Amino acid sequence: MKFVVLLCLVASVVACPTVTRTSQEIESFRSFLENTQKENEEPLSARMAVNPKAKEWENSGKYQGDIILDDEQIDAMVDDYVGRNAYIWPNSKWPADTIVYEFGEGEFDYMQQAAIIRGIEEIERNTCIKFRLRNPGEVNYVRLTGRPDGCYAHVGYWQPRGVHTYNLARNTPGSGCFRHTTIIHEWLHIIGMLHMQSTYNRDNYVDVKWENMWPGMEHNFDYYSRDVVSNLGLPYEYDSNMHYGGYGFSTNGEPTLVPYYDYLHRMGQTEYVTTVDWLRVNRHYDCPGAWW
Repeated sequence: MKFVVLLCLVASVVACPTVTRTSQEIESFRSFLENTQKENEEPLSARMAVNPKAKEWENSGKYQGDIILDDEQIDAMVDDYVGRNAYIWPNSKWPADTIVYEFGEGEFDYMQQAAIIRGIEEIERNTCIKFRLRNPGEVNYVRLTGRPDGCYAHVGYWQPRGVHTYNLARNTPGSGCFRHTTIIHEWLHIIGMLHMQSTYNRDNYVDVKWENMWPGMEHNFDYYSRDVVSNLGLPYEYDSNMHYGGYGFSTNGEPTLVPYYDYLHRMGQTEYVTTVDWLRVNRHYDCPGAWW
């Protein structure tokens, strides 16, 4: 039961066996990825009105909903898409297991900052990850912003990136992007986690309903190979805090993901972070006791 970890990483994505791609297919794939990098002028509330069954982070307009891609990642993913050697990303763990961050000036009020701090404190209680505020002059850190277009973040640490983005559209704590588990979800991306349903064995657990998706959004359901992610000895988990719900990117109100074995109907739940979610983080960072 689990979600997915970004390892020392080949930044590649697979949705089907390697095939010969046309130049039009390649350009379409690159265009899709580059469009997810653009600032979205449409507020999250407008997209939620169109697809209210989806979660806020699924509706945030980035890759797989809430993942920000670097140019280097896009180049690597395109290389993999056409069968060339993929770019090797050497590390995704934060040095000394410590996330360095700062609140953007004037981005959040006191209650919103307190809600984010509560998410940080829960991560610190359940893992060996630590957080601290940025010191003057530090160039590698997470900047917390409140732009209205969604909840999204970079995945993992990358030294050349410098400033890592973490955004939560401003809202009342407990609502929208300020739901407690969403705050933690975005921090888990920063820590180095990917979405559960993008792991290599997901097709054994969910049926992807391509016919119900918005045209052009299919790549949000690509999955990563074993070279990219590790499940770290933990099985697939429907109720992971990192799992899509059933209606992300739906064009007709019908499901885009249908679980095969979710007898308790927990897929995509937003009420809690699971014990296995925490274990995944601890194993990724080799925290004491994580491997028993």
